[in-house]
Amino acid sequence: MVKLVVFDWDGTLMDSVPRIVSAMQETARTLTLPVPSTKDVQEIIGISLEPAIERLFGRLDPDTHQAFLTVYRDEYVERNATPSPLFDGALPLLTQLKNSSLQLAVATGKARRGLDRVLLETHTRGFFSITRCSDESEGKPSPKMLLEIMAALEVKASETVLVGDSIHDMQMANNAGVAAIGVSFGTHSGDRLRAQGAIDVIDELSSLPNLLQQIRTAI
Repeated sequence: MVKLVVFDWDGTLMDSVPRIVSAMQETARTLTLPVPSTKDVQEIIGISLEPAIERLFGRLDPDTHQAFLTVYRDEYVERNATPSPLFDGALPLLTQLKNSSLQLAVATGKARRGLDRVLLETHTRGFFSITRCSDESEGKPSPKMLLEIMAALEVKASETVLVGDSIHDMQMANNAGVAAIGVSFGTHSGDRLRAQGAIDVIDELSSLPNLLQQIRTAI
């Protein structure tokens, strides 16, 4: 029986991918670095910030690297006006699942400071039994965040489902021995998510409860 549903955040519960892309591109302009394409930025969404910077720009000298961290965080949090609301259906979904026998958690590439801020802004902290961020564990596709969540809640991998929008989420789930469900409206296409091990891909969050019920019935 499925007892725990672990969500990715960006691109899964929150429509923040356009803002991440815009903030990353604007930071590159500010620091006179080559501006990455939308596609290139989307490829790194889901992993933690520092390896994402290296994938996009190569190994920067220490001063430029530190400047990038500072400018990007300021751009994303304070300056960038690109909206990043919760996806339609996110709050009803979380409410429905919370009212069932399932425990909910978050495993995200966001830093703790960033996740705490959006949990507060969206009034969603109370839905989750535990949250884990890459800067306090290991970034995706390492399974460490999932393993820590399951250990803390005393739940087995066979009782856990991960929901995410990127191939990095699918890889993390596979590395932890956890079933993964993809969402098609975030970073990567349904075909890519399936190729990385998603047992199914949903086109809207409202489809998740029925799919979880089918998994529980099958088990």
